[in-house]
Amino acid sequence: MANTKSALKRAQIAERNRLRNKTYKSAVKTLMKKYHYAVEVYTANPTPESEQAVQARMSEAYSKIDKAVKRGILHPNNGARKKSQLAHRLKPLTQTAQ
Repeated sequence: MANTKSALKRAQIAERNRLRNKTYKSAVKTLMKKYHYAVEVYTANPTPESEQAVQARMSEAYSKIDKAVKRGILHPNNGARKKSQLAHRLKPLTQTAQ
């Protein structure tokens, strides 16, 4: 437990920030899962509509990752790695389709 008023306040601020950061990280994970599901659907049935859904999910995930990096919730390298993983998942599918 905190011994001083300032330490108590810092503990409260840290808890508030932890909860705020948790919502962002959770949203990033959810959007990544939705993207992976969209890629699976596109793999099973490559139609223009499913490809459009994949691109929309990728855009949403990229946006949320970039916002989390901008706010300091994710380290820039962590955000770049997540975006790279998303792109890497789709790359072999789009190359074979062309």
